[in-house]
Amino acid sequence: MRLRMRSAIALAAMLSLAACATTGATDTEAEGPAPFESTYAPRASTPTLIRNATVFDGNGAELANSDVLMRDGRIAAVGQNLSAEGATVIDGTGRFVTPGIIDAHSHLGVYPSPSINATSDGNELTQPNTAEVWAEHSVWPQDPGFLRAVAGGITTLHVLPGSGNLFGGRGTTLRPVLGATTVQEMKFPGAPQSLKMACGENPARVYGTRNTSPATGMGNVAGYRQAFANAARYARRAQNAAEGNGEPPDRDLEMETLAGVINGDIILQWHCYRADEMANAIQVAHEFEFEIAAFHHAVEAYKISDLLREEGICSAMWADWWGFKIEAYDGIRENIAFVDAAGACAIVHSDSEVGIQRLNQEAAKAMADGRRAGLEITRGQVWTWLSRNPARALHIDNETGTLEVGRRADVVIWSADPLSSYGVAERVFIDGALMYERGVEREPPSDFELGQTYMRERAQ
Repeated sequence: MRLRMRSAIALAAMLSLAACATTGATDTEAEGPAPFESTYAPRASTPTLIRNATVFDGNGAELANSDVLMRDGRIAAVGQNLSAEGATVIDGTGRFVTPGIIDAHSHLGVYPSPSINATSDGNELTQPNTAEVWAEHSVWPQDPGFLRAVAGGITTLHVLPGSGNLFGGRGTTLRPVLGATTVQEMKFPGAPQSLKMACGENPARVYGTRNTSPATGMGNVAGYRQAFANAARYARRAQNAAEGNGEPPDRDLEMETLAGVINGDIILQWHCYRADEMANAIQVAHEFEFEIAAFHHAVEAYKISDLLREEGICSAMWADWWGFKIEAYDGIRENIAFVDAAGACAIVHSDSEVGIQRLNQEAAKAMADGRRAGLEITRGQVWTWLSRNPARALHIDNETGTLEVGRRADVVIWSADPLSSYGVAERVFIDGALMYERGVEREPPSDFELGQTYMRERAQ
C-alpha cells in the first residue's frame, strides 16, 4: 500500500509540475522551467585563508589554532598551517570561526519592518486550509531586517507563513541577499519548499471565534486528516487518468501542496507546543505515510525526546520563551539541552526579527541552563544547534551547516567567543564572498533605509 500511495502521489505531482517547484532541478526540457525558479547567484569571491583561530566546525568539534581556507565559494580545507598560496590571509588570532547561523523559523520579509498593517503579509487567515499559498509571494526583499540578520551571523533563513491556520502554506529557504529586488534572487538553490502547519490554540482560537471548525483540538486533528485524505484521493484520480481510466482532476494548488508532502518533495514544518499534540501529529503522519521534518516552538519537546529521536524529528525551539499562553505554560529553560542530551535533533530558532540578530546568545543561554542542570555540553556541540541541525531540518545539510570540505563557504568570524555576551560577528561570508564587515560603511541595501538616511542627512 505504501508504494502504491507514493507512486500515485508522485504521479500527481509530476502531472501538476509541483514536484520541484522551487528549483526545477528535475523538470524535463518539454515541461520547461519550474514556476518562480531560483535565480540566486553567489557574489564574486576571492580565495581567503583565515589563520590561527578557534574553530567550531558545526559537527560538534572545537579546533584550537586552526585555519579555514575558502576557495571558489566552497570550504577547501580546515586544519593547521594550511598553504596560503594565492589567497588573501586574515589573522584569526584570538578570534572564533564558525559556520554561518541558519534560522529555521523566520518571518522576515513577510512581516517586515516597519511593522504596520500594510506590511503584515504572512497569514492568509481566510480559511483553515490555505496550503495553496506560498510565503515567498509575500516576501519583501528590501526588509531592513535582512541586514540586521546578516550582522548577527545569519547566512541562511527559512521564511514561513504565520500559524493561524491548520495549513498555513509553503515556506521557502532564503539567502539574505542584501539589495535584492526579487525574492527569486534570494532563494537557496535546490532547497525544497516546506509546508507550514499549526496545531494547538492558534487555529482553534482564530476559527472558533468565527463559529466555524476548528474550534477544538479534536477539530484540528479532524481537519488535518480530511485534508490529507482528499489529497490522497486527488493523486489516485491522477494516476488512474494516466493509466487511461477516467479524466484527470482539475488542477488544485491546495491538493498539490499536500500531495507534495506525502511524496516527500515538500518538507513539513509543524508549529506545535504540547507533547500530546506532537504525539497526535506523529500519528497523523503515520496514517498518511509522510514525514515531519521538525516541530517548531515545541516547548514540551523534553517530555517526548525519546519519541522524537526514534522518529527522526527535529525540534526548533526558543531558549527561554514560555508561559505567555496556556499551551506554553509547561515550557522549561532546559528544553533544548534535554532534547539534545536524549540524542534527538535540537535547534535554536528565532521566530523574531529581533531574536534573529543574536541567536548565538540564545544558544548560549540554553547551554548555560543545561549545564546548571548537570549536563556536560561543549561549545562545539552547542553550535550544531545553530548550523548543522537546522540545515538537516531544511534538507540542505549536504550544502551548508558545517565546515566540511566541499560545503558552501558560509563562514562567520567572531571577535570573541560567540557563546559569550562579548562576541560579535566581525565578518560574514556567504558562498565565500564577504557580505558584511563590522564597522565598514556601505550604502543601505534597502530603499526604505536609503530614504531615511537621506532625511537624516538633510536634518543635519
